[in-house]
Amino acid sequence: MRLYYIFLPVVLFITTSLSAQNLSLKKTNKLFDNHAYKEAVSNYENLEPTEEVLQNLADSYYFTNDLEKAAQTYERLITDYRDIVDRQRVYRYAQSLLAVKNYKRADEYLSYYYGRYWNTEEFIKELKKTTPHIYDVKSVANKGSNSDFGLSFIENDQISFASSRNLERPIYSWNGLPYLDLYEAQLSDDSTISKVKPFSDEINTPLHESNAVFTNNGTVMYFNRNYDKRVKIDGVKISPIQLLRAEKINGTWTNVTSLPFNSEFYSIQHPTISKNGKVLYFSSDMPGGYGDFDLYKVIVNDDGTYSNPVNLGPAINTEHLDQFPYISDINTLYYATNGKQGMGGLDIHRVDMINGQLGNPINLGPSINSSRDDYAFVINEENNKVYFSSNRDGLDRIYTANREENILTKYEVSGVVQDSITKKLLPGSLVSLLDERGILIDDMIVGKDATYKFKTDPNKKYTVRGTRKLYIPQDVDFSTDKNGKITHNIYLTLLSYQDAEETIKPDRKGGVQVELEKIFFDFDKAVIKPQAAVTLNKLVAIMKKYPNMYVEVSAHTDVRGPSEYNLKLSNQRAASTMEYLISQGVEKRRLRSIGYGEMQPLNHCVEEGMCTDEEYEINRRCEFKIIQ
Repeated sequence: MRLYYIFLPVVLFITTSLSAQNLSLKKTNKLFDNHAYKEAVSNYENLEPTEEVLQNLADSYYFTNDLEKAAQTYERLITDYRDIVDRQRVYRYAQSLLAVKNYKRADEYLSYYYGRYWNTEEFIKELKKTTPHIYDVKSVANKGSNSDFGLSFIENDQISFASSRNLERPIYSWNGLPYLDLYEAQLSDDSTISKVKPFSDEINTPLHESNAVFTNNGTVMYFNRNYDKRVKIDGVKISPIQLLRAEKINGTWTNVTSLPFNSEFYSIQHPTISKNGKVLYFSSDMPGGYGDFDLYKVIVNDDGTYSNPVNLGPAINTEHLDQFPYISDINTLYYATNGKQGMGGLDIHRVDMINGQLGNPINLGPSINSSRDDYAFVINEENNKVYFSSNRDGLDRIYTANREENILTKYEVSGVVQDSITKKLLPGSLVSLLDERGILIDDMIVGKDATYKFKTDPNKKYTVRGTRKLYIPQDVDFSTDKNGKITHNIYLTLLSYQDAEETIKPDRKGGVQVELEKIFFDFDKAVIKPQAAVTLNKLVAIMKKYPNMYVEVSAHTDVRGPSEYNLKLSNQRAASTMEYLISQGVEKRRLRSIGYGEMQPLNHCVEEGMCTDEEYEINRRCEFKIIQ
């Protein structure tokens, strides 16, 4: 149950015997404005479906967790009237679509809402391969369950949870269920809850109580309770939730006190406390946060006082709900949020503590998170036994799971890129992972250590390809299987073109070129002569041998004659040479031509009349520089 405030409506009941035509829109809107959504739904369903009625009905379905009807009603609103433009309603519609697993439609609205590309199916697919653990979820046997959630351990096999099972409590107008009470019970090894009994009247009152957490060997308890005093905020009377502390003395819970940072103008809820009892975490919508509810912490001082609340920051908190924190015995933070990409509704995330600082949240994945709300996670880190709450079946229930290592995270290929002759590492190389059809899955530029790593799937065939400028690409094929080797160390050894071919040598500028005999053209012509064709065929053979080789064809003249004319002639000769190579089967995309005219002489002959014909001839040439 997502508790934000306890809303106490001014209008509580409308006699159900009233016929549909006598239902007043004004009165129903009053119910809606006062957050009496359960009763508002039954009234709106019998009213003429105007734009206003459909908007409020869809929102009422959303807030009472009837997300299938919410999605249908938002869609009808769009079909009958106009597209949804209200930002929060766009978000609610998208979340409703996620709940019914209409991912394509949900992604359209989430992309619009967040202003960036959104693909839920791809996200879930990736989580299956990257989340560290998988969970075998099953419901906890809990006789008499009626919207139970928030299991926590008191001591050993004694537990606590919140429930709406007390039918003598007042009805909460938001969801039509009785107000919450706290219960204690015994949890067996097979995850059966028994010997359930309510806490004493000093803990349970006619108000809501929930989310108890225990410390000091079960003798100190922190828990939620809403204020009995109502305050009006934005025209609605509400009763915010406060955080209380109680002590167990001689077997009785007593000394119930309100924590000093509570307020009648905002809620403090969902406590959890570190193993040493020094850090208390909670969720609150106090001013200055990032969204609806954020996670905070306070230090519990030795004298029983508390520090000021500290927001856990934007890496964890979002503009939506960030709730139900739990700090494990190894100081790993788990919490639920619907403000990050996920399955739908609240998803459980984990945040590791690194050098005393919280890291980035990690979604626990689709084996535990559903398309509805999943929250109130607790774990025994030693035996990997997990308990959490979810409304995936309509009502809040308590679930259990065994946490196991996700073997898919172990399927990977890794290695290093090095020169095949010198064995030197080759940082900056491109390494690509291809599927059995040759379609690119992923690629990366290796860093200083020249290492690469890719995630793979079981029972698949792959190719790892190494590519580097002036090197011959190298392919290595491999496959994975279900029970066999799941980590492949593949060392890509790349052979340079220079080492592979005698005719490929360094040029004067530090590049690499194919060194061929000179190509001669008739004076003032750009036509390939038969002797030149024989020479160019050697380049054709090399380029066909290495289909990933790319070459720049450049033509040069000597300095004699007008420079503009020489530049034009060299461009024509380079283009003519390139066209010949293409005619022999070399792909056009692997070639480029350029004429440099007289701008790049090989000797000192930079003016007319200063050199012999033989010296000028040295500068008249075609060059074939390897550019890839």
